[in-house]
Order: sequence, then structure tokens, then C-alpha cells
Amino acid sequence: MIESFKQLEELGRDRDLADVFLETDEQEHGIAKADILLALTRRRAVMRDCVERGKGGGLSMGKLVGDEAKKLNEAFLAGKTFLDPLTVKAELYALSVMGENSRMGVIVAAPTAGAGGVVPGMLLALEEERNIDPEKTVRALVVAGGIGSIIALSANISGAAGGCQNEVGVASSMGAAAVAYMMDGSTRQSIQAAALALKNTLGLVCDPVGGLVEVPCVKRNALFAVHGLTAAQLALAGVESVIPMDEVVEAMVRIGRALPRGLKETAEGGLATTATGCAIGSRLKDEANQRRADRAAERERLAQERKASTH
Repeated sequence: MIESFKQLEELGRDRDLADVFLETDEQEHGIAKADILLALTRRRAVMRDCVERGKGGGLSMGKLVGDEAKKLNEAFLAGKTFLDPLTVKAELYALSVMGENSRMGVIVAAPTAGAGGVVPGMLLALEEERNIDPEKTVRALVVAGGIGSIIALSANISGAAGGCQNEVGVASSMGAAAVAYMMDGSTRQSIQAAALALKNTLGLVCDPVGGLVEVPCVKRNALFAVHGLTAAQLALAGVESVIPMDEVVEAMVRIGRALPRGLKETAEGGLATTATGCAIGSRLKDEANQRRADRAAERERLAQERKASTH
């Protein structure tokens, strides 16, 4: 088992980082490398399909989001975006995935559903814009998963446990390492990319409006996909984190414990308690109560009909 990023750097010196993770998994879990790659090939396909479906938009379950990807895609196709295509596509693909998540579509948790748009947004956009072999993307998913697994040894990767730093922050870190790998960076550069991404999300709260994974979650995925690309670019240029990755993870855990309960996926703090957030929460609660009342009334009606039919 790889228990730290310091150990990972030693194992991965002058070696392919994906191979390090594949061989470790094979030895530890008895799963053949070919089987792992096959499983991740299927997950990449799900990510790709999810992106294509998500571009079409559609209202979310909570009716708070849904057409963000459609709007950005239309602007991009019309030549009305000003950022470079890689950046726009990373945003677009992340939004597409999160739109599908908000509509209860099939996505790949990476590492969670609430942060599921970051990694595919980054990797699929890079693959497309830099004409990277999809097999390299699959191997990059091995790297992303490996980075996430080491973080998970110390941290509970959920917004409820430690804020959105544990979800979007970790996803951005995983994606940054994977992007550095896709661009032929060294093991050290991948780890540095992960550290740069994670340490700049420390303290990020989890404050879903109305308790739904919609606001600010959907747009946050798009923003932090770009954040991860930036971290990878810095690392590949030789910029490094002064604080080692293992210590960044330790800091994330401490911050998560220190965050008030209201800032950890309870909808009791942050954006969820703004005037608009509270109004949305009240509306959603009223609508849920009305649905329950309607279902109860329908059950009562059916019961009365059955009772009448027996007489």
C-alpha cells in the first residue's frame, strides 16, 4: 500500500506513475492491471457520454439549475467566448456532467458525485484539444484515482465531513495530477500539481442551497476544473508547493474538523443562509410538504374507493 506522497515520489522516481499505481493495486488487491484498465476504459466512456448528454441542458430536480452547459456550449459554438478552447471546454464538460447529476443521470463519482464534473472536465477537454490518445486518458484516470486514494487514507472525502475542500478540492487535486501526467510530467510534477490545487482550496465550505447538490455545486465544478488546469500548468513549468503534499492533506483534515457544522453540507451556513438562499429553501420545503400532502390525499382517496367497492 502507498501510504504517503513522499513514498509515492520515491516509488515513482524515473517510472511511469500509472504503472506504479497499477502494480500496487495488482499486488494489494489481486486485480490484474488489464482488468483495472478495462474498468476505467468503461468509466471514461460513461464520462464522455455524460458530457454529450449534458450539453443539451434540461431542468434539474430542484429546478435551480440545468441549462448552464447548454448556454456555454451555444456561446462557444457561436464564437462568443473569449477564453482559449481548452479552458472553455473544461468548464463546459464539467457543467455538462453536473447538469446530468442534478437531473439524476448516470455519472462517474470522481471522487464524489457532487464533485464529479471536475476530473472529466479537465481530462476530456485536454484529450480533445491536444489530440491525446484516449488510452493515455485512461491511464491518467489511474493516476487521478491513485492520488485520491492516498488522500482518502487521511481524510473522509465528503462535504459533510470537512467542507467542499474535501470534495471539489480533492477532485481538482486529482485532476491536476492526472493532467500533469497526460502532458508527460514526472511523478514529482504530478504530486506538485496535486499540492498546488489542494492547498488553494483549503477552507472551502460546503453550503448547498436548499440542501440540494445544485447551487453552488454545479458552477463550482466548472471553476475548479480550470483551477486544476492552472495548478498542472504551474507544476509543469517547475513551480512547486512550499508545503509538501502530505502536509497539505494534514492541514485539510485539521481545517475540516475546525469548520463549524453549518459550513459542512447542512444548508445551515454560507450561501444557503443568504436571503435568497433562505427563500429558495423555504420554497423547496413548502413544495415537498405539498407533495407529501398530495400523496397522502391520493392514498386516502384510493382507500375510500376500495372500502366503497367492498360494500
